[in-house]
Amino acid sequence: QVHLVESGGGVVQSGGSLRLSCEAFGFIFSDRVMSWYRQAPGKERELVASISSRGGTTNYADSVKDRFTISRDNAKKTVYLQMNSLKPEDTAVYYCKSHQIGRPVYWGQGTQVTVSS
Repeated sequence: QVHLVESGGGVVQSGGSLRLSCEAFGFIFSDRVMSWYRQAPGKERELVASISSRGGTTNYADSVKDRFTISRDNAKKTVYLQMNSLKPEDTAVYYCKSHQIGRPVYWGQGTQVTVSS
């Protein structure tokens, strides 16, 4: 059965850090681009970061550059998002997404990140 399972969310004070994980099941992880998105209350879902299938290329939203790092371990079928210097405006539900041209798109169920000021 195909699914993505996120973990690592929680409540953290402003300036703190969290590491999100997203483990993949039921498909070939190593040939997929993986991305993290987030959705804050009342806002549209937005792209946070993405990483190519072998990890050689990464992209970040301007709002998280130099604070967040996306990485992946294809042997563990897991993608990570290291989040440092967190701000209250980073509060959102974070989702991982698996995608590749010509293949189905998969989303995880989301994990809540709350940053208190």
